[in-house]
Amino acid sequence: MPNLNFAQKLLALHLLLLGLLITPISATSAVGCPTGCVCNDETYVVLCERNKLDVLPITLNPAIQRLVLRNNKIKTIDAAFQFYRDLQYVDLSNNHLVNIPTKSFVYQEKLQELHLNKNKLSSINNKTFQGLKSLTVLNLRENFLEELPKSLFSIMPKLEELNLGQNRISKIDPLAFDGLTALRVLYLDDNVLSSVPTPSFSVLGSLAELHVGLNAFSYLPDDAFKGLGKLSVLDLSSAGLSNISSNAFRGLTGLRNLNLVDNRLERIPTAQLSHLSRLEELSIGQNEFAAVEKNSFKGLSNLRKLDITGATNLQKIEKGAFCDNLNLEFIILASNKKLEDLEDGALVGLPNLKHLVLKDNSFKAFSESMVSWNELRSLEMTDNPIFCDCQLLWLSNLMTSKNLSNVQCSMPLALRERPLRTLSPDDLGCSFRDPRQQAILVTLCVSAVILLGGLGLFLFRYRQRVREALKDYKWNKRAISRKEHEYQKTFSDDDYIVRSAQQGIKPIPVTEL
Repeated sequence: MPNLNFAQKLLALHLLLLGLLITPISATSAVGCPTGCVCNDETYVVLCERNKLDVLPITLNPAIQRLVLRNNKIKTIDAAFQFYRDLQYVDLSNNHLVNIPTKSFVYQEKLQELHLNKNKLSSINNKTFQGLKSLTVLNLRENFLEELPKSLFSIMPKLEELNLGQNRISKIDPLAFDGLTALRVLYLDDNVLSSVPTPSFSVLGSLAELHVGLNAFSYLPDDAFKGLGKLSVLDLSSAGLSNISSNAFRGLTGLRNLNLVDNRLERIPTAQLSHLSRLEELSIGQNEFAAVEKNSFKGLSNLRKLDITGATNLQKIEKGAFCDNLNLEFIILASNKKLEDLEDGALVGLPNLKHLVLKDNSFKAFSESMVSWNELRSLEMTDNPIFCDCQLLWLSNLMTSKNLSNVQCSMPLALRERPLRTLSPDDLGCSFRDPRQQAILVTLCVSAVILLGGLGLFLFRYRQRVREALKDYKWNKRAISRKEHEYQKTFSDDDYIVRSAQQGIKPIPVTEL
């Protein structure tokens, strides 16, 4: 371990003694605790937040393990750190740090988390973090870093989370992450990268979560994330993407969560997404596509959650859009201001769908056959321009029975801003109060139409036979009439009397006038 020279030791001793002399002792603060700080010698925690400190305090308990100095005015990291060799957590966020002298952390071999975010650091090198052999979390977010040189983090073999977001990084050396064999989470979002730093990913075989949104990619080439076979979460939100190559996601066989929100995609990248067979969550709102077409998410058989929020051009969800996504449990279609056409059957055939959000769109009505409403556990339909009439009586009854979020009417004017749940069948213009009566009436009417139509079709189809049958019937009737007439003529009154006498029938007396 490097030794301090005599001058450094002497300076440190003087500072320590001075601190002990000027620091007041109170019943609630440990000895050497600066005014306004909270120091706990039992838990070895020191909290000095918003205390206007401009240097690191050197009078603290040397055994402290957790040091929080955020929101102060500290400009540099000096030799004071050498006194606190048991530190495990340090937060220097939101200070005025401009640079970090070489070997500033050489004695912090036990340090596990270091937060330097929200400072003014413009450059770091591979000696900046020398000594941090146990570090697992390094936060450099919101600084002024412009470049990541070779082997910058190689001295931190246990690092698991690295946050470099919201800097000015435009260049990353292919070996900048060399040695980070344990890295699991990497933030490179909100920088000025013009392309995905694919070569730099080759050494990150253990990476599980990557955030590279808010850059200026515009295009994802084939194998853009080569080497990241264990990646589970990929955030490409606000990356400026307008084009994605067919094989851009090739190799991401374990990806479960993909965020493509706020890009410039004019169509849903169906073929590109089909490589992600294990994908469970997809967010793809705030893009420029106008329709969710049939089989838009083909191949995503494990998809459980789909979020399409804020797609300003989206107008229609086609029937069969989710026919390959039978495991969908959660669908969010929200704040799509032009979305008014959700085709019948678009949400049918999803046996696992339990949560549905349809709020803040342009829906004027909802079909009872649109989805298996009774199977839903949660339903959000507010802020749509709903036209309330008898066709929504079923929805009113459903909302009452399942205690769902209310829907306010927009039209007709007489019902504007009135909650649908509070409206009676008469308010909705229903002629029958019981929907079952309506169903029976409709059934009877349909049956009558079908019966009459069938009879008409039968008569039309066999009209020739019917005509012949009618002719035969009329001819036979006329023939019978003639025979009866002839038969009647065969017998005279005298013949009838004679025949009656022969058969022992008493003749009816005839009175002669």
